[in-house]
Amino acid sequence: MSFRPDIAAIRFGEGLSPDVAPPTSVEAVMAGLRGPDRAAAAFPIPKFDSLRSKMQEVAELRRNYRRGRDGPDAEKLQDIFRKARGEYNRELLKSFAAGLGRSITTQDGFRERLARFWADHFTVVGKDALTRFAVPHYVEEAIRPHVAGRFEDMLVAVVTHPMMLNYLDQTSSIGPNSQFGRGGKRGLNENLARELLELHTVGVGAAYSQTDVRQMAELLTGLSANLKNGFTFRPRIVEPGAETVLGRSFGGGGPNIGDIHAALKFLATHEATAAHIAQKLATHFVADDPDPALVAAMRDRFLATDGDLAEVYRAMLEHPASWASFGAKVKQPIDFMTSTMRALAAPPAVFERYNRRKLTAYLGGPLAAMGQPWLRPGGPDGWPEEAEAWITPQGLAARLQWAMSAPSVVFRGLPDPRTFLDTALGELADERLAFAAKSAETRREGIGLVLASPAFQRR
Repeated sequence: MSFRPDIAAIRFGEGLSPDVAPPTSVEAVMAGLRGPDRAAAAFPIPKFDSLRSKMQEVAELRRNYRRGRDGPDAEKLQDIFRKARGEYNRELLKSFAAGLGRSITTQDGFRERLARFWADHFTVVGKDALTRFAVPHYVEEAIRPHVAGRFEDMLVAVVTHPMMLNYLDQTSSIGPNSQFGRGGKRGLNENLARELLELHTVGVGAAYSQTDVRQMAELLTGLSANLKNGFTFRPRIVEPGAETVLGRSFGGGGPNIGDIHAALKFLATHEATAAHIAQKLATHFVADDPDPALVAAMRDRFLATDGDLAEVYRAMLEHPASWASFGAKVKQPIDFMTSTMRALAAPPAVFERYNRRKLTAYLGGPLAAMGQPWLRPGGPDGWPEEAEAWITPQGLAARLQWAMSAPSVVFRGLPDPRTFLDTALGELADERLAFAAKSAETRREGIGLVLASPAFQRR
């Protein structure tokens, strides 16, 4: 099977839209990805580094309150701190509306999908009040700029990012024989090293051992972060000596962040990494059990180009298996929600006006009920891919409830269900669904039936 614009928009993009024509070829998809990031320009999300001054301010106000909470100014200090924290959280929550705005209006849906894919591949979760809603800002800084670049550049940006270092406890990892670690109060933490090998690069089935994990953890010592400076490299906590990972030796000449970069680049271009990334991309975009020939083509392109991700995507888009068996993937809740709003051409300004209560009621709460709470995956391995994880009794009930209620919440006047069916699915709609949309008693019910149908829920 060859390229189809409707499948390209739904399987590899944010869905069909009445306002944006679907891509007409693989070249059109790739041109959009390699071109300027217009969606980010139209709906900006500040990069993480720009948040640090506000984080420092809120943290200082929290310390002032805690120091003075038994004193005569306790109530005043508490009020100042809570006001500053509330303003900070409101600023971060704007990223939810910005993300929806990008998905609804973008002419480059593949970029939005890729940004979410890689954010999940390199999962982080904010572990405190300051970083709880800061994940989109980490993605904007460490991931989005690299989605069409080389995998090694994204890997270095992610592994050295304060959000990743904090999430996987790297900031508390001390080389046992380092200048700072000889007192024995704190020791080595293997979390980042383990996930780097198991999840981020060579994959769980690769031929690495616990010794490789330990050696990688020792090599990563020195990576740290703080509010004042962001990412920092601390030579005094680096484990001395050379480390061997997957048969390759790194370091041994004194603390040097270049040794860490060399190891990351080695892992990024490893043949096991190529296989792991190819399998994961094909599984996410095409099928829970993708065609082995498709995975092999993507793996080979990864190796031939030293991890040029745009070329790996091209190999996926050019393979016949990518256009066969439409409906093999179930949309994850966030994809279901964004494709709904895109098909309805929801005005982004509506979501920009939402306060935290409305965001929770209309978007965040339903996402959680569908099984995908915003910014809160269950672990470093991110969200599951298999259909069975999403089509559960509870999750399906939440999808149906949202499908029937969400359109009327956003719009005062809904489109004709027959027109909407053509907008949302085009030639992919079957006769039974067309009959149901035409026969619905109200526009709300007709649109809800389209959204709740397997044809719309899958890609």
